[in-house]
Amino acid sequence: MLTWILILCLASFLIWTIFNSFFMPALPSKPSIDGKPMLSVMVPMRNEERNVKALIASLKRNTYPNCEFIILNDQSTDRTQQFLEAEIAGDNRFTILRGAELPPGWVGKVHACHQLQQAASGDYLMFVDADINFSPQAFEQSLALLQKTNAKLLSGFPAFEVSPFLSKLLVPMQHFVVFFHLPLALANYSTFPAATAAHGAWMLFERRAYDAIGGHQAVHSSLVEDVHISRAIKKAGHRMLIANITKSVSSKMYETNEEVWEGFLKNSYTGIGRSPLMALLLAVFYTTFYISPLFIAAFGLFTLQWLFFIPYILICLQQFYVMVRTRQNPFLTFLMPLQAGAMIAVLLHAMKKSWSKQAYSWKGRNYS
Repeated sequence: MLTWILILCLASFLIWTIFNSFFMPALPSKPSIDGKPMLSVMVPMRNEERNVKALIASLKRNTYPNCEFIILNDQSTDRTQQFLEAEIAGDNRFTILRGAELPPGWVGKVHACHQLQQAASGDYLMFVDADINFSPQAFEQSLALLQKTNAKLLSGFPAFEVSPFLSKLLVPMQHFVVFFHLPLALANYSTFPAATAAHGAWMLFERRAYDAIGGHQAVHSSLVEDVHISRAIKKAGHRMLIANITKSVSSKMYETNEEVWEGFLKNSYTGIGRSPLMALLLAVFYTTFYISPLFIAAFGLFTLQWLFFIPYILICLQQFYVMVRTRQNPFLTFLMPLQAGAMIAVLLHAMKKSWSKQAYSWKGRNYS
């Protein structure tokens, strides 16, 4: 009886995920833009020497004609500045800024974005991360969709390259959480602030709306500034759009397992408002519905009761659908119980660090 209840629940989760996904628009293949508004593309960089060459190459391939590129070297201690100067090589579309000292109470990336927007002259502001690669039309596509929907902010989760093993577990869960937990109709077609998700690697603002909410200064202390600034846009009565950008934008977020762990530590518990109740509910939910099917399937294998394989098949199908829609490796689908387990492990560890007043570390800086 319990097995059938689990099967029915998981089947409904699969159906919901498919239905929900239809409310996330993709970037248009043939973008049409009203006029040629100035677009400021801004990149905060701190110790990003490994990403400089690919990033500058992507920016130079951009096909939108009315662009400026502003890059801020946020007090890097590696060869970021040297590599930037070599790759840009006198291209007058580029401006390199030197980041100021981080003021008390500010998060490093947020302060970098604040400095970048002060130097921007565009009608639209595009913030991208240094580890992003994108197609030549990606800016045009994003701008066209923003104008078409009359939204004031567009964001999206890239297709992720996942080299370290831990990234194969944790990184795909970002797309899964959005497609499964976020009511995309509310997120994209209402100004309800709580129904919001965003990815700081790809955020396009209409300049007037951005300025009206106070820009990044309004979220200066946030470790999840992308979500908080998106909510501020909605609170101001504007529409915010989360789009499927994976055909045009990809990202290699992490190089090592340690980077993966630290990156998710700083965002996971903070991202749910540091709520211990929510963390525990999520742990119970994912253990029940996405970890236990692996053990149930193992029991079915030993007892030759094939009914017990159905829950595992259903969670894999749900993840497979998300993987295909977001251009992820579908062979990682079979790791779904491990992916859920890793997500809960990092969430609970982040909660423990928060309770014990231990700092989260990222890019050589510590945040409480």
